[in-house]
Amino acid sequence: MSKISQRVTATLFCVFLAGLGLLHLLLPDRGFSPVENRNLKQTPAFSWSALADGSYTAALETYLADQFPFRDSWMGLKTRYERLLGKREFHGVYLCGDTLISKVSNASYGDRNLDFLHELTEKTDLPVYVGLIPTAAEIWRQKLPEGAASFDQLAYLERAKDAGGIWVDMAGALAAHAEEPVYYRTDHHWTSLWAYYGYTATMEAMGEVPAPLGPAETVSRDFYGTLYSTSGIHWLKPDTIERYVPGGNVSVEDVHGGKTHGLYVDSFLAEKDKYASFLGGNAPLYVIRNTDAPAGRLLVVRDSYSDSLAPFLSQNFSEIHLLDLRYYRTGVAQYAEENGMDMIFVCYSVDNFIKDAGAVFLAQ
Repeated sequence: MSKISQRVTATLFCVFLAGLGLLHLLLPDRGFSPVENRNLKQTPAFSWSALADGSYTAALETYLADQFPFRDSWMGLKTRYERLLGKREFHGVYLCGDTLISKVSNASYGDRNLDFLHELTEKTDLPVYVGLIPTAAEIWRQKLPEGAASFDQLAYLERAKDAGGIWVDMAGALAAHAEEPVYYRTDHHWTSLWAYYGYTATMEAMGEVPAPLGPAETVSRDFYGTLYSTSGIHWLKPDTIERYVPGGNVSVEDVHGGKTHGLYVDSFLAEKDKYASFLGGNAPLYVIRNTDAPAGRLLVVRDSYSDSLAPFLSQNFSEIHLLDLRYYRTGVAQYAEENGMDMIFVCYSVDNFIKDAGAVFLAQ
């Protein structure tokens, strides 16, 4: 390359960088990225002490990366380029044809949480039902790229059966329907259809009769979930969200939020996190009441998979308390006793259960 060509290239590169810098100054900072579904870093506060210990520099780097002009477009281009190079894992998410599957790893609390589960069964006289839900990485393992690493969830479930409690065979119920759309393609949650299959397995374990599956109501055809946001893979078709249980005479009390609404909060269907339309999204404690359901008070110790399961459960119990130990720090046995519960249902995805530090409250 001649000296002139080198100078032209260097000049164009400098102009490009200067243009990006100018755009960064001119464009307003964004507070939220709908593509990544997260809050973006704002201008860090300067102090000499923060500069000295390096925290200001680190915060500034994060801020500049988050507020980079046209960040979403650049991320999409980077991901497409990496795909052309043969990459199949993007930020812990596998690209499997037209489906995104979250990698399950790092069972940081797996053994400990099984011990806590056993302590719960020893601490209470109430029946304790246990339903751990395998994720798409297990049920759809055949879709994973060749050689893809993923935690052996079925082996973990075999160990969990011995921890105590009355086992709900979620894996068996779901494996029987693995060819159906039981997971979203762009989100880590199960679909409403699979939640129904999990509900029938739960009712069978409890000796209850499940309500029949009603007609599906499609409430969204443009749902892009958590894996779409995390992976940077933004060229897949959106998911569809369906409901099978009408709202009916059911109320949902958000105890800490001080609000009461129905089974569904439709305002979320106009936002990025459309899955939050089930119940209203994550909350420390929901209390669901159905005056038309048979008498019975159920405590569900759960994660967000229960958001789409709860509408089905509401047909069999007059009162359901949904307790999320990630946000509500209280002993489970004590809570059940103080609130007159009839039974306890521990219901998590395997991925969340093996990582949830809050599960310590199962034993308290």
